Amino acid sequence: MTLPVRRNRYPARRWDPFAGFPGFDDLFDQMNRILTSAFPDVARISVNSWSPPVDIQETDDDYVVEADLPGVRPDDVTIDLQGREVRIGGEYGAAEQGESEQQRTRRSGRFDYRLTLPGEVSSESCTADLEHGVLRLRLPKVSPSTRKRIPVQAGRTAQLDPGQSPETNS
Repeated sequence: MTLPVRRNRYPARRWDPFAGFPGFDDLFDQMNRILTSAFPDVARISVNSWSPPVDIQETDDDYVVEADLPGVRPDDVTIDLQGREVRIGGEYGAAEQGESEQQRTRRSGRFDYRLTLPGEVSSESCTADLEHGVLRLRLPKVSPSTRKRIPVQAGRTAQLDPGQSPETNS
């Protein structure tokens, strides 16, 4: 049994839920400008940005962060570490020369992911590796200071014989 082939006069095209609302893009841009001016340190979401899926694991010695970045080249990824704050950002899928945006169906644009680690890390020993579309960050924890016992000694006044004054002991 064969299924009938559906033939349309019109070519298939993407459905845009906001096509019937003229000015929606202007409203989005206006709200983005207002929020950016009110909160300049907070990352804004744009139409062409996304946040990659990320897994975070804590071991005894370090934090391991794995982010899915398929199709992203290592040169297009930036990782910033400031204190306990980690920011993974970059760009992916840049359009090739002569390629029309309307022919493009794959994701492209900027990505941004921020996280705050529960503890301090040793920034000198951090490593990042991008292999098979997975970014793996190894962030070693700051080694806890070694425990040191401080001996308690008797004070000078406790070493005096009873009945002696501090002036006569010198």
